[in-house]
Amino acid sequence: MSAPAPTAVPSFRSRIGCDARSGYYAAPRRYRLHLSLSCPRCLRIAVTHSLLGLDDVLPVTLLPAVPDTPDGGHQELRPLYEASSHQHPGPAAAPVLSDTWTGTIVSTHAPDILRDLARRFGGHGPDLFPYGAEEAVEHIGRLCEQGITEAAQRAGQPDVDPAARDTALATLLHTLDALERRSAGQEYVLGAEPTLADVELWVTLVQLDTVHRHHLDAAAITRITDHPHLWAYARRLAAHPAFGAHLDLDGIARRHHAHCRGEEAAGAAVQIVDWVDRAAYARR
Repeated sequence: MSAPAPTAVPSFRSRIGCDARSGYYAAPRRYRLHLSLSCPRCLRIAVTHSLLGLDDVLPVTLLPAVPDTPDGGHQELRPLYEASSHQHPGPAAAPVLSDTWTGTIVSTHAPDILRDLARRFGGHGPDLFPYGAEEAVEHIGRLCEQGITEAAQRAGQPDVDPAARDTALATLLHTLDALERRSAGQEYVLGAEPTLADVELWVTLVQLDTVHRHHLDAAAITRITDHPHLWAYARRLAAHPAFGAHLDLDGIARRHHAHCRGEEAAGAAVQIVDWVDRAAYARR
């Protein structure tokens, strides 16, 4: 299977508030994002940042695809971590939302960063985290994490009981079935407009095809592919500049191979989406 790159438990979890009384509040160019686009957490943030049109408000620093320190961190981020926590014991990992006024870290917790971008910075884009839809967005996030990512990882483990692999694959297919039904009847996951649920799902599908597929057999990939509406949704969003333009396919591959702990299976040869073509269209 593909083992995730070593990362610290999020150690910085401050939030952006509504006004100056909250300490951290939204102000143009006060903050900076530090992202590695090969990381799914960072990719979600980059897509959200683009959907909201925050280029002039919240600058982004892009980091190498593969972390360059033995503990799985980025050397470039070490000064920020040290300024925020003296002799910080864990890796200097991305993503990071930093405060340029103090030279310290606000947050390294991707879900909080996503919600603060949507709620506090606004921008000229869609309402990605609408009031009243919080539970629905969280539900899709859990489906993506548990029903797709974790299930695909378990299904691709060669050293576990075959029954456990079969159960994991059944969970994955059941989740895809549910999302297929959603995709058949509406443009986005929760209706007519994009939300953070679409960001979560799209990045999860990218990872399923570009990373987890490599450790599944061809029969499993055939069954995964048999969700035409869902994969058409993935292709359509990949052609959108806010989504596909951030795809670093070479970086994803290098990050995967740098941290892979399993053997390739037959599914590695069965690509589901031509992400190169879609990403090229998005960059036009």
